[in-house]
Amino acid sequence: MLNLNYHIILASNSPRRKELLTGLGLEYEVRTLPGIDESYPETLQGEEIPIYISSQKASAYLNTLKDSELLITADTIVWLDGRVLGKPANEEEACQMLRDLSGHTHQVITGVTLATTSFQRSFASVSQVTFATLSEEEIKYYVSHYRPMDKAGSYGVQEWIGFIGVERIEGSYFNVMGLPVQRLYKELKALQ
Repeated sequence: MLNLNYHIILASNSPRRKELLTGLGLEYEVRTLPGIDESYPETLQGEEIPIYISSQKASAYLNTLKDSELLITADTIVWLDGRVLGKPANEEEACQMLRDLSGHTHQVITGVTLATTSFQRSFASVSQVTFATLSEEEIKYYVSHYRPMDKAGSYGVQEWIGFIGVERIEGSYFNVMGLPVQRLYKELKALQ
C-alpha cells in the first residue's frame, strides 16, 4: 500500500483513467480545466508526443496546486507507421482509422506527468497491439454501436472491438486503456 504525504489530483475526465486509478486503492480528487491546448511541435516523434502533452497539461494546473497536492496528468496516442492516430472527428474518420489498424501492429503510448509545487516528472509507457484483419461490417458495427469518438485510434480495447479484434498485446493492457497503472504505482512508491 502507498502512504503518500500528498492529496492526489487526477486531471482527467476520462472514465477509464478514473476506473484505473481507483483500482490502485488510492483516494483522489478529479480536477479539470477547460480548453487546455493539446497541440505539439510537428518535430516530435513517438513517446515524445504524449510526454510533451501530459507535461503541458500539468503546467496549466501548476498555479492552482497547493503544496500538499500531487497532480497526475496523462495523454495517450496510437502510433502507426510513424504517424499519430488521434481522436476521430467523425464516424468516417473512425472507420478509416480502424481500417488502417486492421491486420497490423501499432503502438499505444501513454505519457504521464506527476507534478507538485516543487517538482515535475514525466514518463511514458509503450504497448504493442496487434489487430486481426477486421471486416468492413465489423468496423461499421463497432463505430455505430460504441461511438469511439473520444478514443485515440478510434477504439477502446475493453470494448467489443478489443474482444474480437486484438490478437496480441505486448506490454501493459492498462496502458492501452489509457493509464499504465503498474508503472504509475512504481513511480508513486518512489515518492514515499
